[in-house]
Amino acid sequence: MSAAEHRFIYLSAMTSPIPISNITQEWVEIMQKWHLDLFSIPTIVLTLATLLASPVLLVSIFLSRALRQETRYLLLANILVADLFLVLLNLAMVICNALRAPMQWLGCELVTALTVTSYCCAVYTVTLMVVDTYAAVRWPLRYRDVIPPSRTYCILVGVWVLAAIYPFTVMIKTHIASGNSHEKLPVCLVLISLGFIQDRNVTGIYIYFFVAALMCSLLISYCYIRLYMITRTQGIWHSRFSRARVTLLAHGVLLLLYFAPGFLFTLELVLIDRKDIPQDVRVWVSTVNMCVFMLLPRVFAPYLYGIRYREISDTVMLLLLHQHRRLSQATAA
Repeated sequence: MSAAEHRFIYLSAMTSPIPISNITQEWVEIMQKWHLDLFSIPTIVLTLATLLASPVLLVSIFLSRALRQETRYLLLANILVADLFLVLLNLAMVICNALRAPMQWLGCELVTALTVTSYCCAVYTVTLMVVDTYAAVRWPLRYRDVIPPSRTYCILVGVWVLAAIYPFTVMIKTHIASGNSHEKLPVCLVLISLGFIQDRNVTGIYIYFFVAALMCSLLISYCYIRLYMITRTQGIWHSRFSRARVTLLAHGVLLLLYFAPGFLFTLELVLIDRKDIPQDVRVWVSTVNMCVFMLLPRVFAPYLYGIRYREISDTVMLLLLHQHRRLSQATAA
């Protein structure tokens, strides 16, 4: 064999992509070394806490005609639906990874696209809730005419389409280009899946996440600054523990919890190919982000909004009392 042929084989080996099954197998070995499967415990606890509250609020909103006519409650219901979808996907993925249940590459791609869609939909809707609050304060007389419930439903459909169109387009393009949809993976992780896709769509993925995060952040900042400027002369900010200050603080913390996992995940994507960062660090950061940080806003949101919105808390209490009365009557009979 000639020197040119040796050089061609060497360059081909260096430039050929590492099979994703090899990457996931290395990930499994690190998880076993550090016993990271124990993070499935907080995942289950946080998911159960979410499942205890979010469905109750959803039922309260959809059973109450008055709540269904309010744009803010429809937006909240959409956040809760996206959050439930995400926590259930995440729980299924964590359990399958802990049990080492093999998954086909196509199935992992689909889970990745659905997870990104759910996360983006929740973040977009949280942003719309801030915009809705600003519009209600800025134009109180025209607000209901501009954003009736029928238009809100159309906006929510558009949010889901906007959140889904890019991840599913990338998934389909990658599936057609790779042709390894029947490859079995030891674990399915969104970071590895997107990191593998990133090699083929690096610019598009960075632009998508950067533009989405930038637009949402700018909109939220603008609306809150304008809200403060509009309401600062009304005396609602004078008291240190006024309702406006407490509400702004609660929303700020919740927004931080919603956005922080996304920024951390984007940072993981940027650093996934860095050779100077140990693989153990990547596994730790990804595991904590997926099993804890990603779930925290989904746990706090239903309890925060259930307490803050008196109409929702009253409706929940009425439903619980009605259910208790029915159980008492059934027991007495």
